[in-house]
Order: sequence, then C-alpha cells, then structure tokens
Amino acid sequence: RVGWTNLTSSSCILAENQDYYSLLGVGREATTREIRQAFKKLALTMHPDKNPGDTSAHDKFLQVNRAYEVLKDEELRKKYDKYGEKGLDEQQQGGRYESWNYYRYDFGIYDDDLEIITLDSGDFEAAVNSGEIWFINFYFPRCSHCHQLAPTWREFAKEMDGVIRIGAVNCGDNNHMCRRKGINSYPSLFIYRAGQKPEKFNGERSKDNLVRFSMQFITTSVTQLWQGNVFNEIESAFSTGLGWLITFCSDTGGNRRAHTGFFHEGLIKVGWMDCTSQEQLCESFQVTTGATALFPPGSSLDQKGSVLWLNTLDSKEIYNQVINHLPDLQLELAHHRWLVSFTFGDRTSTSNEYKKLQALLRNDHIQVSRVNCIADSELCQSLFIHKPCVAVFKGLGIHDFEIHHGKDVLYNIVAFARDSVRAHVTTLRPDNFPSDRKEPWLVDFFAPWCPPCRALLPELRKASIQLAGQIKFGTLDCTIHHNLCSMYNIQAYPTTVIFNGSSVHEYEGQHSADGILDFIQDLVHPSVAVLDPLSFTERVKDEGQIWAVDFYAPWCGPCQALMPEWRRMARLLSGQILVGSVDCQQFQSFCQSQNVRAYPEIRLYLGNTWQSDRYMGYNGWHRDAHSLRAWALSSLPKVSVDLTPESYRSQVLSGQDHWILDFYAPWCGPCQHFAPEFEVLARILKGEVRAGKVDCQAHHQTCQSAGISAYPTVRFYPYLETGRHEHSGEPLNSRDANVIADTIRQRLQQLSRRFHNKQKVTRSSPQV
Repeated sequence: RVGWTNLTSSSCILAENQDYYSLLGVGREATTREIRQAFKKLALTMHPDKNPGDTSAHDKFLQVNRAYEVLKDEELRKKYDKYGEKGLDEQQQGGRYESWNYYRYDFGIYDDDLEIITLDSGDFEAAVNSGEIWFINFYFPRCSHCHQLAPTWREFAKEMDGVIRIGAVNCGDNNHMCRRKGINSYPSLFIYRAGQKPEKFNGERSKDNLVRFSMQFITTSVTQLWQGNVFNEIESAFSTGLGWLITFCSDTGGNRRAHTGFFHEGLIKVGWMDCTSQEQLCESFQVTTGATALFPPGSSLDQKGSVLWLNTLDSKEIYNQVINHLPDLQLELAHHRWLVSFTFGDRTSTSNEYKKLQALLRNDHIQVSRVNCIADSELCQSLFIHKPCVAVFKGLGIHDFEIHHGKDVLYNIVAFARDSVRAHVTTLRPDNFPSDRKEPWLVDFFAPWCPPCRALLPELRKASIQLAGQIKFGTLDCTIHHNLCSMYNIQAYPTTVIFNGSSVHEYEGQHSADGILDFIQDLVHPSVAVLDPLSFTERVKDEGQIWAVDFYAPWCGPCQALMPEWRRMARLLSGQILVGSVDCQQFQSFCQSQNVRAYPEIRLYLGNTWQSDRYMGYNGWHRDAHSLRAWALSSLPKVSVDLTPESYRSQVLSGQDHWILDFYAPWCGPCQHFAPEFEVLARILKGEVRAGKVDCQAHHQTCQSAGISAYPTVRFYPYLETGRHEHSGEPLNSRDANVIADTIRQRLQQLSRRFHNKQKVTRSSPQV
C-alpha cells in the first residue's frame, strides 16, 4: 500500500535517501518497463566494473539493485509500498548482481522498441485472449541465438506494425510462466489467437519467412464481388453499420491479402472485383481497373465526397486512411452494455485504435462509443470525469459504471471490458456513496497512480462475482474525492473497508479475491477473536480453556501471509479450541510484557488456571491451516484409545459398544496426517461411538486377520447383538471427520429403525 508522507513512522516509507523509487529515479506510478529502463541506465554508470577506484561503488550499487529486485516483483512491490523495507522478508535481501557486460548487452533486449510489446506474467493472458493476433518471442537474456534474432525481430515488428501485435517475454524475469507455457528452448516463437492452440514457428528466422508465417493467420475474409451479389452484399453490410473496402483489379486478386490483413472481422467488409470479366460492372462504379475505394455505410457515387478513393498501393497507408475515415463512435446509452471512451477534444493515435474495439467486443455484446467532454461537459462533470479515460456502463443506467485504470492499450481495455460487465463493481461518487449503510458494502479507497491499487481492482471484480447479492462493491478515487477520503481518515492506498450496518472493518490480508472472500466470510461468522490486553487476561488466562493465539504486527510480511491461514485454521478448529489474535503494533508494551520477541509469534495456552502463563510455541516450518490445526489438536487430551490384540478382541469383537477404528503404521505419512483428524472424529462421536487405534506395525497379526492391506484404514464396527468377527467392520473411505461422523450417524439411525421394527414383529407374533 502506498503511504502518504504524513503517515506514522510505523507505516511510512524509509527516509528519503533510502526510498527505492528515489534510488531508481522513477515515480510511484512507474510501470515495470519504466522501472527496468531506469535501472539499466543506472547500472551502466554506477556498476563497480565502471568505477574501479570507488571503494563505495559496491555498496551503492547493491542498494540500487535491491530497489530494482523489489519494485519489479508485483508482490514485493505491494509490501514495500504499504510497509516500507521492514515489510519485506529478510531472506529476500539479495546481495548478488551481474557483470557490467550483462546489463549492457543482455538486459531487457526489447525495452526500447516501441513496436515490440514486452509482456510479463501480469498481462500475458489479457493480451493473448484479447481477440487480436499476437506473435510472441520467448527469449532468455543470456541466449546468443536470442541476440542474433533481435535485429530481425525489430525489422519484422516494424513491417507488421498495425497488422498483428508483436510481443516479447523475458523468460529470465518470468521463469515460472515460461515453464507453464512449455517453453524449453530459446528463442521460441509462437502465434497466439484467442481460443485456439498456439502455433510454433519452426522455419528459418528471416524477416520474409516471419511475415509469410504471420500472414497465414490473418482471417479477414475477402469476398469476390460480381453482378449477381454486389448490391445485396453492400446493402447487407450497410444495414449492420459496416462499410466496404473494394479493390478493382484486372486479375484474380493479386496482392489483395496485403490490403486485408489490417482489418479485424467486424470492423469493415473487404472485397475485390475482377474488371476483366466484370467490365460493365466496374464501369458502373466509374472505374476500369487498378483502383481501391472505401464505401462507408450509406455512401453512394452520387454523393460527392462520400466515397474515399485511395491513391496508394501501400498496405499500411491504405489502413491508416481507412481507419481515419471510419465514423466516430456515438453514445446512445439506453439500457445496453457500453464501453465509452471519454476524450477532451484531442485526437490522438489511440482514438483510431479504439475503433477496433467495436469488432473485438461484438461477440461479448458490448457496444462501443465516444464522448467529447468539451462538447458534453455537463454529462462528464456529473460523472466526475475530468481527464481522458475509458469506462464500462453495465446496462443498469448511466450512473452504474466502472472506470478503467489499467494500461491504455487495446488488449488491456478489452480484458477490462469483459471482466467489468460480468462483475458487480461500481465507481463511487458523493451522490452514490453508501453513507446510509443500509446494505453491506466493500469500498476500495484508492489512487489511480498507485500500482498496488491497480493490481487489486481485478481481484475485487472476481470477489464481487462470487459474493453477488450478499455485499456490494465500489471504488472511490481519492485523487478526485479528497473530502470523502478525509472523512474516513484514509491515509494510505489502497485502503479497503467493509461497511456492515454500524460496523466498519478495514481489510487486512492478501490483496487477492480469495483473501477478500475469507475476510468477509469471517466478518459474517467470526472465527478469530480480536484480543486486547483486558480480554486476553479475562478470556485466555482466567477461563481455563485452550486458546491458540497469534501475536502479529500489521507491517510484517509473514504475518500478512499467515492471516488467511489463521482464519481458516480457526474455522477448522471450531468447537474444539478457541482462536485469537493480538495486534502488537497497537499493544506494543503488552506484547513486550508477554515476552513476544518476533512476529508472528504463535502460541497455544493450555487452559491451566493455576499456571496461566504456561503455553506451547509453534516452531514448525509450515504455516498453512492444516499444519497449524494438527499442531493445536496434538495438545488436546486424547479421546481415542490404543488397542492391543487382547483389548481388540475383548472390547471390539466381544463388547457391546459401537466402535470406529483407525488401523495405521507409525512410518506412514498419510497416517500421520490423518491422526489429528481421527481425534476430531473421536470428539465428535464421544458418547455415541467409541474410538480406537490399532498400530499395525506392532500388532501385524491382528491387522492381517482383520484383512487390513493399506494404511490408514478406517472401519466402523456396529454392535448388532449377533456378535462380531475380524471381518465384520464396515470400511469408510473418507478422511474427513465431519463426513465420517455423518455417515456413521446415518448408519446408527438405520440400525435403530431395524431394531425397533424387529421389536414390533416380536411383540405382534402369536403366542403358542
């Protein structure tokens, strides 16, 4: 979370000369590419190899390298922005760096090429699923073949600019993603089309070969027009708002494909007319041969200037003239789903790019329009739109919309539009802010320039879909609505708050959909008690119950990672062990009095009122919910009994109780994992069914006689009045205590009904 300069020392960034952004000379809104470019520039001048006489060069460069390593990583950057350097794990300090030659020749090969889009794991899927065609070069910085290809890839990218998207993925920085994609050699070149399997290029890596390979994936259909179809085709297209680009030629089409590759299906219709066989038809269009013309919807030869005649054979020039001539997007909101581009009179290169959105989003039933806020200032002011942006209106009226705060590139906007119309997140303003709190709301207070804020927005959308109808989601831009943010004492971004009636809860946890879902579920049914010094003394020390307590600090990275697991563990332990947490930033002196030395400190208080300070500390490696639960349950008094061959025969086979048995071996990993679950089962069924354990390593013959061939094996031995033998146990395949308990109780009900029916039959039988 990005802190303001007036935050307290426990939350704010370190001193100015240590600030990672300042060290790299970038702003807090910098993209990963900008961070990489800034670091490379510094590496080439500050590297110790270039400063052999400077004894401090190594330490200075370590600082810069550390800043880069943190800020290039999305998760580390979030932690740093929120808590400063102390929010980072000590293991992540990283004191290694490369030679100067590496930064000069191998680092970020395509960062300075405008036609090549460097993708990383954060935006790769959005790009390749946008509907555009992508040709992606997966490379590794140290690969000599990758460097040999680079000049050709740059020339190829310039040639194909506007036709398809040319990308690059640095597999040194995105190692996990490249492995998931099956990349095992470099460079690997793949064509990606939405919904289809990627196609690998295996030919000679020349520019002409790359162009030929790419063009075969251009799917724009080209229609041959002739006397029998031309007028129906044109009228049909005009009726759906599409124009025609027609080439009049004297052969079978020649190089028509070069003219068509630039146009997405649904943006414009493309056709050709053979003026050798259709001479009279061509004359009716006032041409003989060798001409190309754009016929916008509704145009005709009689209307002067309505048809655009293209006096060029250059494909890219044809594309630019056509895209400029296409009609601007119009706004008719009504009750449709719309993607709207808000501009302020300026015509930029992206204005024409946005015209492609109509075709890309057609199958999603999202219409596309443009609003000039200079001409329609009243509308823009009512929506608090003060600068160019893109927004999705969800079909529920003009005030239910969401503004896009991601990259201003086509593939990112397409992904946003598709996600937003399915999600239930709305942009808040003073007139729709949930101040009355009649319904539960999650409100994300954010700043558009803050990278962690932008990373959180898609996670909010995912969570809103899963919680539809239970809680409403909204975002408030604090750079516009200063007063509202001040009213709620928002001091850092993003701050996510849940308003639930009169209660207000600030979200602390992982910035992910799962983390948010867990937190909200826990608000509805709290599983972790928030303890202060007074409640800790009254409840943990005086009540004589067993408590698991997490002593944490909000700025501590491992503490943040533990939070959702701690809540999950508490739900798993419900009814068996009480679970609490103490904020040691808020109650620092109290934690010191309890000898808490590091965070998180996990303790189990055993409920001995005569020894209230007695506890067990958790020293395990794994801090997941199941490992913590197993540790906590191991402290409880045992309910199950260990059976010997003698007690197995006398109590289980010859006794008159129902039994549930766990046949296990001490060396068996799954047995060890199941052991605490079996104790939970024993507690659930206490008083109804007795629970026992048989060690099959110590009592091999007993287990063999019972037909046990795998560990753990769980069997139910009901008392049936007719006696039991070794093989009378009923197998249970589940390893979940609650599922097993439900199964056994259903079985007990069946036995009870059978017994009562038998009694009825006995009573109603005639007496001799």
